[in-house]
Amino acid sequence: MSLLDDVARRDSWRCWVCDEPVDADMSVNDPRGPSVDSRTADKKAKVAERLAHRACNTRKGAVKVVIAWPDRLRVVEPAPLITVAERLERKGGRELVARCPSRKDAQEAADWLVDRFSRLVPGLPVTASVNAGGGQYLVALATRRR
Repeated sequence: MSLLDDVARRDSWRCWVCDEPVDADMSVNDPRGPSVDSRTADKKAKVAERLAHRACNTRKGAVKVVIAWPDRLRVVEPAPLITVAERLERKGGRELVARCPSRKDAQEAADWLVDRFSRLVPGLPVTASVNAGGGQYLVALATRRR
């Protein structure tokens, strides 16, 4: 149980898959209960274990997880966030991640991405920018090489 407690404290009791709170008092056998995901599908991961709800961990199995973009964000062709995280972590640089119909929509997406990446890849300093182009707004994430 100490591994679970250590991982959960480090991850602030948030599921790395769905980004929702994990109840410390919930049974580990309950679908919303805590579990440790060893991320076996990603051998290159710098963080070997992450906190996940039992159901989120079971649902993803040993395949790469897909981090969903919230339905409230208005984005076109959103990038797969795990792939973006891996590239930024490995190479640094800048990557376009979405197109939005308005500057407001793009800024909401940019703010969400910076917040989400702070938990998805702890320690990776990610910034977001919004740039106008072609009647739409592009959201880009950037980081320097570690």
